[in-house]
Amino acid sequence: MSISRLNERLILASKSAGRAAVLSAAGLTFEQIVSGVDEDAIKDSLRAEGVSVGDQADALAETKAIRVSTRHLGIVLGADQMLEVEGRPLDKANSRAEAREYLQLLRGRTHTLHSAIVACIEGAPVWRHISRPKLTMRPFSDAFLDAYLDEIGDDALTTVGCYKIEGRGAHLFEKIEGDQYTIMGLPLLPLLRWLRDRHSLPA
Repeated sequence: MSISRLNERLILASKSAGRAAVLSAAGLTFEQIVSGVDEDAIKDSLRAEGVSVGDQADALAETKAIRVSTRHLGIVLGADQMLEVEGRPLDKANSRAEAREYLQLLRGRTHTLHSAIVACIEGAPVWRHISRPKLTMRPFSDAFLDAYLDEIGDDALTTVGCYKIEGRGAHLFEKIEGDQYTIMGLPLLPLLRWLRDRHSLPA
């Protein structure tokens, strides 16, 4: 029996290359189907209601999974990640200037990534998990910051926090509390534990 072969269709409700890479590296066979939900509108509504950053991530993950699972059979995984620094949520930067501003805010400080994942079947949530790794950026110089942004280019606009720790973003940090999978946007280990239990895979 394969340690990663499921007897159910697995769908990732996301176009994220990083999340897909995490699942692929674990040997899981899956499809990617974009949910098409208006994430900005949902976040604006949740923030207007005073919903916590972690609960915002959980709600977005659930919304994505429900949207896809009402149209496609199988286990649908919705995921979302939100960054919080000193009580302030940060979204993806829209420009190099904004990325520079965000990184200036984050340097020398510890921030939290709220990484949520929800599994849905036929439009109903059947499992959920949220992990909260903490990352501390070192007090790098403006010269280093500009060189970093020059090197990564538009990649700075693809992730919250403007970094990928599996790449050049590692140079920004002095301390990380949490696993790399979760920081990349998918709490893989809790997901694998749930899938093993559900499918009676070798323990």
